[in-house]
Amino acid sequence: MALTNPEDLTQTAVSPRTVTVLGATGSVGCNTVDLLARNRDRFRVVALTANSNVALLAEQARLLEAKFAIIGDPEKLDDLRDALQGTEVEVMAGEAAVIEAASQPADIVVAAIVGAAGLRPTLAASRQGSIVAIANKECLVCAGELVMAEVERSGTTLLPVDSEHNAIFQVFETANAKEVERLILTASGGPFRTWTLEELAVATPAQAVAHPNWDMGRKISVDSATLMNKGLELIEAAYLFPVPAEKIEVLVHPQSVVHSLVAYIDGSVLAQLGTPDMRTPIAYTLSWPERMAAPAKRLDLAEIGELSFEAPDLQRFPALNLARNALTRGNGSTAILNAANEVAVASFLDEQIGFLDITRIVEETLDRVPAQPIASFDDFEQLDAEARRIAQTLVKSRF
Repeated sequence: MALTNPEDLTQTAVSPRTVTVLGATGSVGCNTVDLLARNRDRFRVVALTANSNVALLAEQARLLEAKFAIIGDPEKLDDLRDALQGTEVEVMAGEAAVIEAASQPADIVVAAIVGAAGLRPTLAASRQGSIVAIANKECLVCAGELVMAEVERSGTTLLPVDSEHNAIFQVFETANAKEVERLILTASGGPFRTWTLEELAVATPAQAVAHPNWDMGRKISVDSATLMNKGLELIEAAYLFPVPAEKIEVLVHPQSVVHSLVAYIDGSVLAQLGTPDMRTPIAYTLSWPERMAAPAKRLDLAEIGELSFEAPDLQRFPALNLARNALTRGNGSTAILNAANEVAVASFLDEQIGFLDITRIVEETLDRVPAQPIASFDDFEQLDAEARRIAQTLVKSRF
């Protein structure tokens, strides 16, 4: 089982837990570091990794007295070594070092490297047979079969960090999974929820990353604006929970208070609520099956006054259907979807294409790249590379 019952654990939470954070300088990583720093007696940090932010990584490693600090860019090894001079932190660099860090024994590995780049380290972490708190939805989108097979083989407990999946996990009765009628993922609708197609056509990167509720990285903020983020989460949910994909729905909820819901066959609908602060779901995964204090603002429903919901507009935001269709199509289609989306979003942020071009490029890439089963990491790499090549060609044709 990917999602383990607390009763199945042979050992409950014991302090201090050892923790590795992959992608420590990103949004989820920084929130994780904040929680670890507030609970030094409960956690001991094994390793922190980052792609290129030497200054922040060194600051985090000093703060948490990490055993290892790893920078993905090998050319920045000397900079990191200089920044941590006088400490006992061991310094490494390069992709192989990041994978080695993911392989180090730890009670919990927080997998927060953004995008497909996080797949290989997450696979390495999954082989440990401990807890992997997965914040990188692209791993399951790109190669869900590979990841889940590794999780099953190693006896790893996979815990979802994304607020929506974490919310479902908190109210999902695993022992009664057959009694679940629907999973309902909520979406804020992003900054463009009420915009017309004409307005969306001239939307800028600055406007797209200005999320109304959440403080997120640039890529995920754009995904939220297109609703692709919710499409990726739909795919992720299909792997995480034993519920058919057709029973996973999306509901727009602008206030971002209800983080997701589970509907049961008796008519009951259970929901997890809270203020939009990623430290809440991260804290739940770090301390699970217990709970720990988190500094998130407390929810005041009287102050909020009302909560509203609406169906997603699939005409203005077709990304959701693209994701659902790719999941139904199978045979690596979701890997193609993710690769094309990463290329298109990066190109939009670089102002090479328009906002509406993002989903057009994804759709055309899905049409042009033949889907094929992913039975190995090599299969994924080949399909990913071909999808990126086609997507880049489409970007250039629009520039």
